[in-house]
Amino acid sequence: MSGRSAARSAPAPVRTSSPSSRADAVRPSRAEPRGASRATPVRPELRLVPGVAPRSRRRALAVAGSRAPFVLLVVALLVGTTLGLLVLNTVIAVDSLKATALRAENAERAQEVQRLEQQVVTAGTPAEIARAAEAAGLVPAGPAGYLVLDPDGGAILRGNPEPAEPTAEPTAEPSAQSPAGSGD
Repeated sequence: MSGRSAARSAPAPVRTSSPSSRADAVRPSRAEPRGASRATPVRPELRLVPGVAPRSRRRALAVAGSRAPFVLLVVALLVGTTLGLLVLNTVIAVDSLKATALRAENAERAQEVQRLEQQVVTAGTPAEIARAAEAAGLVPAGPAGYLVLDPDGGAILRGNPEPAEPTAEPTAEPSAQSPAGSGD
């Protein structure tokens, strides 16, 4: 049992039959001797010791003085954490915007690569190669002639090579041709 519960279970004060003053009106019952009932502990009487200054005021000042640095530390930690989270959130948002821009650029470049690959595939067909050759002024070759080398070092011509006939007008004028080309 604690001291508080003992104080609650102490016997109630009893009124005397002839109250002479207000202080005498309420007195604790002394019917039982102190040592007779040990079931409920009696609280010791408290009194002031003369000459000793009360500690409560000094203790209150000491507690308030020791709380101030702690409170400042907690406030500083909260402010620092809040600012840190704000900076971190801002950096993450900036990086997210950069990542979005890079993804958009990457998608554009992927489309460009697909377009170029399609051009390569289209330009590699025989019909497209022939059209590009005609645009450059080339003409289809005539019958070809082959040289066959003999084991003794001689060469034999097989086939009858003929020069190619132009199908369209040449792009360069005859006066611009060199005289060496007309000597055949």
